[in-house]
Amino acid sequence: MVTLTPLEIGLGLVVLVLLAGMFVLLMRNRHRANLRSKFGPEYSRTVEEVGSSRRAEAELQERERRVANFSLRRLSPQQVDMFNDGWMKVQSQFVDDPQGAVSRADVLLTEVMEARGYPIADFDRRSADLSVDHPEVVQNYRSAHDIAIRHARGEADTEDLRQAMIHYRALFEELVHEPGEPDGASRLPRQSRFGDADYGRRDLH
Repeated sequence: MVTLTPLEIGLGLVVLVLLAGMFVLLMRNRHRANLRSKFGPEYSRTVEEVGSSRRAEAELQERERRVANFSLRRLSPQQVDMFNDGWMKVQSQFVDDPQGAVSRADVLLTEVMEARGYPIADFDRRSADLSVDHPEVVQNYRSAHDIAIRHARGEADTEDLRQAMIHYRALFEELVHEPGEPDGASRLPRQSRFGDADYGRRDLH
């Protein structure tokens, strides 16, 4: 029978503690890498907003837990067609009434979110919830919202509103078609995208 000396026992405990610490650090770094990969720019934005990586990761984890409890659902083909028609009307409205079109686009997006199963809370909560499954385009939503607010204060022009429509369009397409699009559902005509160079500029001349 091997008898360990107190020194050997102490060294063994130190090694175990070091190994446990390395394991915890490895798992923390892996979790951080997963959050960075999943949230992309939203991770950096949250770190800047809350002031530390640890607090940001806790916030992002809380968002994940909250959204996991939502009953998110796919849109039916009828809903997809209805929302596409609604967007085309908003797009047409922009030429004669840019401000009204931006306001209607915001309302239409809220209706899409509600149809998908997102709770309709205040804007900050809506954008936080969207960041879990749509981290690449949620900043478009925030940017469009900021432009609408600046325009209400007289700090944004028609070209800014056009940019807001482009931002809203990016989130609209992802919410309606990715991943909510049923097989065979129609998409918006690509030739009328707000991203086209000349679209929506007639009112600027």
